[in-house]
Amino acid sequence: MFKGIDYYDIESDLNLQARLVRDTVRSFVEREFLPLVREHYRAGTFPRQLTGTMGGLGLFGANLSGYGLPGIDNLSYGLMMQELERGDSGLRSFVSVQGALVMYPIHRFGSEAQKERWLPKLASGEAIGCFGLTEPDHGSDPAGMITRAVQKGGDYLLSGVKMWITNGNIADVAVVWAKLDGEIRGFLVERGTPGFSAGEIAGKLSLRASETAELVLEEARVPAENLLPDAFGLKSALSCLNQARYGIAWGALGAAMACFDEALSYCRERTVFGRPVAGFQLTQAKLADMVTAITQGQLLALQLAHLKESGRLRAEQVSLAKRSNVRMALEVARTARGILGANGISDEYQCMRHMCNLESVDTYEGTYEVHTLVLGRDLTGIDAFT
Repeated sequence: MFKGIDYYDIESDLNLQARLVRDTVRSFVEREFLPLVREHYRAGTFPRQLTGTMGGLGLFGANLSGYGLPGIDNLSYGLMMQELERGDSGLRSFVSVQGALVMYPIHRFGSEAQKERWLPKLASGEAIGCFGLTEPDHGSDPAGMITRAVQKGGDYLLSGVKMWITNGNIADVAVVWAKLDGEIRGFLVERGTPGFSAGEIAGKLSLRASETAELVLEEARVPAENLLPDAFGLKSALSCLNQARYGIAWGALGAAMACFDEALSYCRERTVFGRPVAGFQLTQAKLADMVTAITQGQLLALQLAHLKESGRLRAEQVSLAKRSNVRMALEVARTARGILGANGISDEYQCMRHMCNLESVDTYEGTYEVHTLVLGRDLTGIDAFT
């Protein structure tokens, strides 16, 4: 069983709930997911048979309250994301999309009827959701979205295309963002809606153990009661991404830990020139840099959790953590791959799988460059986006 990376004795400061949540998810990943991930990564599929188990463990929307939801604290939620991504970024993405990008907007912006209908089903895994914001030509600039909604009688007709949608081809409901009379609004678009289709995106070299789709809306007829009544403007959509980015900042730590643990174990056992690889100065320097970077990322995530729990969290602080921890994890994964040498490119080991996944995580939900400009604007008061 994985023991974790804890150079600064963070364990001693964790509350009982945080330890219980972390250990429960760690055990699930170890026993249920890791034995399957290589097969699914090769096939480009997600192990859907685990959905019910994850629902039973309370992983979906775990930090939300009411409607039978667990309502765990934000530190426990972060550690949950960490352990899921230690398994694979695709696993953490599945849970993150379900909770932060589907259940959260319904919980925050939905009607009572929408909450009662969807939240219990999504929490149990009986229903799967996806989040439709990104468009083919408007990834980093969601304000430029083309998707439109037009009211017609008691319905809305939605037209447009959404791209790179996690869970899109298996979702029972999609939270789709579209411009209605010039203002961005959120709609619940159900599977089987006339004019709505989802097609799998094939040929991915990253996040292969994850379902990714293109959503096509051709005057898709959505009932008026499926409009999220309290979601107005791009700010509502971005608030959902902020919830997910918090989880990503923690999740990236899990990927980095997995790579470091594998590299450390490997270089202790692998012998070259009559001595363990771990006995060479260059290798020890790499290990020291890796554990330092991981520890810095842990402390950053811990403070982020405290800020979120106390209600003091700002979006720019989440941007800093997402930007820093994901890039850190990507560098750790690359270094670990190098320590493993030729074996590092084999899927018998996990570091290259994590490395390839993190290339996507570094890009989605705000690229490294976009979050750089978010921080620059916050620091200077000058918008450099245009």
